[in-house]
Amino acid sequence: MQEYIWTKNYPAAVTQKLDIDQYKNILDVFDESVKKYRNKMAFSNFGAEISYQQLDVLSGQFASYLQNTLGLKKGDRIAIQLPNVLQYSIVMFGALRAGLIVVNTNPLYTAPEMKHQFNDSGATTIVILAQFAHLLEKILPETKIQNIVVTSVGDQLPVIKKTLINFVLKKIKKMVPDYNLKHHTWSDCLTLGSAKTYLQPEIKITDTAFLQYTGGTTGVSKGAVLSHKNIIANMLQICSWMKPKLIEGEEISLAPLPLYHIFSLTVCCLAFMRYGAKNILITNPRDIPAFIKIMRKEKFTIMAGVNTLFNALANHPDIAKVDFTEVKVCVAGAMALQKAVKENWNKATGTNVIEGYGLTESSPVVCCNPIDGTDRVGTIGLPVPETEVKIIDDDGIDITNKHEAGELCVRGPQVMSSYYNRQDETDKVLVDGWLLTGDIAFMDKDGFFKIVDRKKDMILVSGFNVYPNEIEDVLSKHPKILEVAAIGVPDEHSGEVVKVYVVKKDPSLNEKEVIAYTKEFLTNYKIPKHVEFINEIPKTNVGKVLRRALRDLKK
Repeated sequence: MQEYIWTKNYPAAVTQKLDIDQYKNILDVFDESVKKYRNKMAFSNFGAEISYQQLDVLSGQFASYLQNTLGLKKGDRIAIQLPNVLQYSIVMFGALRAGLIVVNTNPLYTAPEMKHQFNDSGATTIVILAQFAHLLEKILPETKIQNIVVTSVGDQLPVIKKTLINFVLKKIKKMVPDYNLKHHTWSDCLTLGSAKTYLQPEIKITDTAFLQYTGGTTGVSKGAVLSHKNIIANMLQICSWMKPKLIEGEEISLAPLPLYHIFSLTVCCLAFMRYGAKNILITNPRDIPAFIKIMRKEKFTIMAGVNTLFNALANHPDIAKVDFTEVKVCVAGAMALQKAVKENWNKATGTNVIEGYGLTESSPVVCCNPIDGTDRVGTIGLPVPETEVKIIDDDGIDITNKHEAGELCVRGPQVMSSYYNRQDETDKVLVDGWLLTGDIAFMDKDGFFKIVDRKKDMILVSGFNVYPNEIEDVLSKHPKILEVAAIGVPDEHSGEVVKVYVVKKDPSLNEKEVIAYTKEFLTNYKIPKHVEFINEIPKTNVGKVLRRALRDLKK
């Protein structure tokens, strides 16, 4: 790889050349961490902990269950629909040890969203939280899922705490709707799995590890094919970037972002594992008071989050009660870090938060600000080691060194091979080995990149991709709607929220009716927060919605 201007601004400790092929697969990294940090804690949740040694044993039992009880083979797909609970890490590593392909699924998905992802991925097995089992029951006959594991939030906790938490959620808070599914419980899995040993198949570095789903410009969710090599490359890139401050075997990571999200999966669950870090899993980060109580108890050294979370924490009065003296680095990703949020966080905590940038299609990290104090506010930082970034104009001409705005393109070992079974969509974003991100950016004279606009129509709500066509497809089926178009509008809490413009077919239609209808089909962050009725949707002469014209409209 040629020398780039940005490498001159790398902190001295960052390794520029990485030996990605030193590992055959992700499990080699896992085994290395188990040997190095056997007696150290790997994950913590609700005050309960599991060590690297225990994770090794439990994930081995789950791998045995998959192979010996369910008869699953290398390459079979398993959907994991769990929030941040201890079971997630056991299931994920167990599935990889059995040679399966992991299909991470958002626990907040509605039944139609679940149905599409399960069918598209070809998943035959699922591990799902009890709270969402009733939704699976609705669509099960329309999927290929044959094996179901239902687990409750407290299932991996000590008996008393497990019983109490599961009872409160089901009986007191009424958060577990009734369901009737033929399934195994979490206890069944580990008991059956412990009866036999599993046999790890040969897993090559080029084999698929994850089908990680993201949105699409057509409104259809697509699975990014991420190989063991893609993930290992990004793990090593992240670990190299963190070298200036992190010390192996001494770090404690606060993990409020869901592990099913690519940012948290690769950074917190996997890269920090290589550092021997203990990951404190936050199951419900939206409960800010409860979250801060955990922060007060734990002497954490690292935290990864999104702009909205740092904003909410910085503005809560109890944040002043948290001891930040051991914190080495806070990283914001998945959405833009606002300057005011960065300043408020620093003022409230005395610590710095740096911004990074990535995509599901790049496993995800592409750029990150240095963690040694040389970060630049308002930029996404420098490309991480072994990563090439360029800026192209509308004709595909490289204009990086002109320091002008254009589409940001990425090439590196962390970039996906394709979208699963979607060659048409793959061809749109992978051109001559370069991933076209759809984000408009420019590079300054020192190699720092700044995002200035979005070429895609994607809406970014609290770090989650929302595509207008998906919203429009749902609302176009409403009998009182003639036409609809969706855009993102700025929001001080979540960065952006969804706004829809609607042309009525029936004059009686109102805003509440529109929003209520979307709740049947879409998860919460995709639901429109604003509805405006207009007489006509602006379009091009070929009928394409002019979203920029909608953004320019004023009420």
